Amino acid sequence: MTTTEPGRSLIESGFGIAGSMTGSAATVVYAPGEAALRLDDRFATCLRELADDLADGGLPRRERARAGAALAFAVEHGISLSRRDRPVRADGFFTEKAGGRVAAREVGEGVLLAARGSAEERRVRHLGYLLAEVVHSPDVDAALAERTLLLTRSLTWRQLSLLAAVGRRERSPLPLTPLPDDPRAWVTWGALEDLVELQRTGLLDPPVAVPRPSGAAQPRLRPADLRLTRRGVLVHRLLALDFVHADDVDAALAALS
Repeated sequence: MTTTEPGRSLIESGFGIAGSMTGSAATVVYAPGEAALRLDDRFATCLRELADDLADGGLPRRERARAGAALAFAVEHGISLSRRDRPVRADGFFTEKAGGRVAAREVGEGVLLAARGSAEERRVRHLGYLLAEVVHSPDVDAALAERTLLLTRSLTWRQLSLLAAVGRRERSPLPLTPLPDDPRAWVTWGALEDLVELQRTGLLDPPVAVPRPSGAAQPRLRPADLRLTRRGVLVHRLLALDFVHADDVDAALAALS
């Protein structure tokens, strides 16, 4: 359907990433009376303002598509959270403060900036989810949301998939086979580098092993030994990594062997 609202067209431009749900998401935001599902009015207004601000910005085609898809995914997840009895926060998150600041818009702008720069477009879904999670989480302020975006900015998709794997370990046990010490295959070496970086940045326990003064050998680390740190729990929760596709999780774990 041809639309006259530039912001609505921007959301619909995410079709190549988010699929046909972009049309439904745009309807929820721009024509709620025609939509089968509803989003909280404050959240819908915030998303509409974000879309309108970007719509006439002359964005490159792929950046525009990523921004539109992120907004559509925020709609999708926001509706899902509401249906699970998680209401939109009522703590002034949508209220304009001194200087025209609105916390919800600040988080939304940070999410869209991250989405626009995500060449790995599987991340876009979870960036949209982050916006919806924060809007439904009164225990998370704008500064903590920004910290989460900063933490995830440099993470590869495989690293996010590894965090997803560890986060669902109680439902899908992790492998017990020790990780290789010095893999010759480049893919395995790269996957181990991804894992070590997650440990170094404090997202996964145990931390990187420090050589013992005695020179005694360190125990071989297994995927089953890994745990999310509190920082890792934050990233896992706000990016809704429970929704990472099982195929991506399996591929990340397979690369470690």
